[in-house]
This record gives sequence, C-alpha cells and structure tokens, in this order.
Amino acid sequence: AVVSTQSTGEAQFTMDKVNITYRGRNASGDRAFSPPGQSAEYFFASDASALIEHTDRVIYLEDDDITSIVDGTLRITRLADHAKTDESASRQITTLRLQLQEIMKGNFSTFMQKEIFEQPESLLNTMRGRIDFANHTVKLGGLANHVTDLKRCRRIIVIASGTSYHSGVATRQLMEELSEIPVVIELSSDFLDRQTPVFRDDVCIFVSQSGETADTLNALKYCKSRGALLVGITNTVGSAISRETACGIHINAGPEIGVASTKAYTSQIVSIVMLSILIGRDRISKKKRCADIIQGLKDLPDLVRSVLKLDDEILALAKDLHSEKSLLLMGRGYNYATCLEGALKVKEVSYMHSEGILSGELKHGPLALVDENMPCVLVVLKDQTYSKCHNALQQVIARHCRPIT
Repeated sequence: AVVSTQSTGEAQFTMDKVNITYRGRNASGDRAFSPPGQSAEYFFASDASALIEHTDRVIYLEDDDITSIVDGTLRITRLADHAKTDESASRQITTLRLQLQEIMKGNFSTFMQKEIFEQPESLLNTMRGRIDFANHTVKLGGLANHVTDLKRCRRIIVIASGTSYHSGVATRQLMEELSEIPVVIELSSDFLDRQTPVFRDDVCIFVSQSGETADTLNALKYCKSRGALLVGITNTVGSAISRETACGIHINAGPEIGVASTKAYTSQIVSIVMLSILIGRDRISKKKRCADIIQGLKDLPDLVRSVLKLDDEILALAKDLHSEKSLLLMGRGYNYATCLEGALKVKEVSYMHSEGILSGELKHGPLALVDENMPCVLVVLKDQTYSKCHNALQQVIARHCRPIT
C-alpha cells in the first residue's frame, strides 16, 4: 500500500520522513505526522502510479504497518511483535520521478499497444549508464558490493512467476554459459510447495515487475531464513522485493499499466543478460563472447524498431487467426521461452487456448494434435538449433499443417 501526502495550501511540506510508533514499546514524544499550520490531503493506493496526478510525495507502507488518520494527523503504528530492535524509527517520504504523461495512452488504442511500442526506449533505459559499449564492460551499481559472492556461489536459483519466470527461462542458457555455475529456474508457487532445499552458498534471484508478487515474496522469506544471498530484479522502486533483498537491479522500464506484461519482459531479459556478463567478465575464455553480446545489446533497440514496423502485417495475420480455437507455438533453445511467453499472451489477451511447446518434444506426444486444422507457429533461427528446428518443421508439414514461421 502507498500513502500519498499533498499540501492544499501554497506552502509545501518541508518534512522528509514520518516517525513510527511501535506498539508495546515505550515511545517518547508525539510521533504523528501533522504539517504545522497547513491543511493536507491524504491518498491511499496499492500502486504509486495511481497517485501521480494528485501528488509526487509518497510513503511506502510495509507488512505489519497500521496507519490511521485522525483530524488531519497521520500516524503509522508498527506491530512490536514483528518489529526488529534495530529498525528505523521513521519512514521516509519518497519523491516520485514518474511523469503523468507516462501513464496516459496518448494516440494508442490500448495501454498494452503503447507499451509494446515503447520497447526501444525502455530497453535503452535499462542499459543506460550500465553498459560501456566502447570498452565492452558492464557496471551494475546495485550489485557492486556482492559481485564476489555471485561468482563464488555453487548454484543460482531464479525464482519468479508468469512472465517473469519466462524471462528466467530465456536467459538460463546464457547465464550458465558465461558463469559456468548451475542455474535452476523455479516457479514461485511450486518452489514453496516442494520446500526446496536452499543453502547458504546459493544465490537466489527474485524477478517481478511489480516487486509485490505474493508467491515470489513468500519464496523470498523462505530463502532468507536459510541464509542465501538474495538478489531482486524489479521495475518498482520501494517495492517489497527491493526492500527485502540484499542487492538487485532496477530494470527502469517505466510504468506498465497493461495487465499483460510487454516491455518489462524484454527489460528483465536484458537485465539478466547484463548480470550474466558481470559474473563471467573475468574469464579470459569468455571475453570475446561477452563483447559480441554487448554489441548485440547495442543493436537491439534498432532491431525492435524494425519489428514494430511490421505492425500492419501482424494485424492481418491476427485477423486470420482470431476465430481459431487453439494455437500451438514451437521453438527450441533460447526461443522456447519466446513460445511460452507468446502462448501466455494469447491466453491473456484473446482468451484463446494456446500452448508453447519445446520442439524437441514434438514427437513425444504434441505431434498428435497437429493436422490441417491446427494453426502452428514455429520460431526457427539460424543458431545452433537450426537443423533440429527445421526437422520439427518438416514433421509438422508432413501432417498437412501450414505453419507460420
């Protein structure tokens, strides 16, 4: 939850924090927030973006906070049972850097469409100040004090849900290649159900656009109790995950209003790629590979712009498919995550059944679904999986399907 404060008079608040009362402890003095000689408005919301049209000053509430407003006076009380003895006795008032125009649709028909077309800029913002393209180096300030721990860990566990989970799947292969450390990708809910063993020399990376995903937060608390190093990758400053983790990366994708995540997904992928380069940069054998990846990241925004120019062609294709009952997406290697994420978006936005399939598993059951009436999309790139993906394409064509490639 977020509390927002705004002065209704000409004078502005000069206070930059709100004191906290701990229930059950002896507290001296008045710990309430009451701007002297001014009237004030208070707004409550679950996300700061809902408040930007009213004010840019917010207080982020934490678990076990109890907030009350009586006669214009704001008081925050924290349950003593859950309060640490070394916790701060005040809560900072944060000034938002969000602009109102960032959460408006503009000339687009939907927020989701707007956010899709914002990807070239959001990707640049994710990389800005972090990648030195001239010297092929990466600097992540949020991880600076923990780089040695990241390199020495015995296992990396990426824990996320939904689209954020798919960003982990998309980057696992590259992270393993550059770090030479085993990487495990876990769904937050399943991770908790299994009570997965976690050790002190593990690194647990929690990926969430909002930073408030309930299952991911519960998994974080579970890993924290076992002493692992916690790393957060979020799009929201002041979120629960960014507060609870030891270090992390803010993806800087900008506010995402659409329910179906778009630009945050691609920025999460770039963030994890930068993290992978940071871990593997000191290996002589990985120098050229890291340099090639950084050059690819430099070209990425322009490549995304070229894809967005195909908007009319993609719209025509969507019109041909919108009346279908099901859609299969197939890929391999890096592109398996693309198929999983594409299938999720089709479900979320069109309410059509869709399934992302690892094309290497096609002959182990899914091929039975393919016939002339089943629309299929195959992602085939000229990488190390090209010949295997081409084989899957031939299998689909043999069953009289007309795949989109």
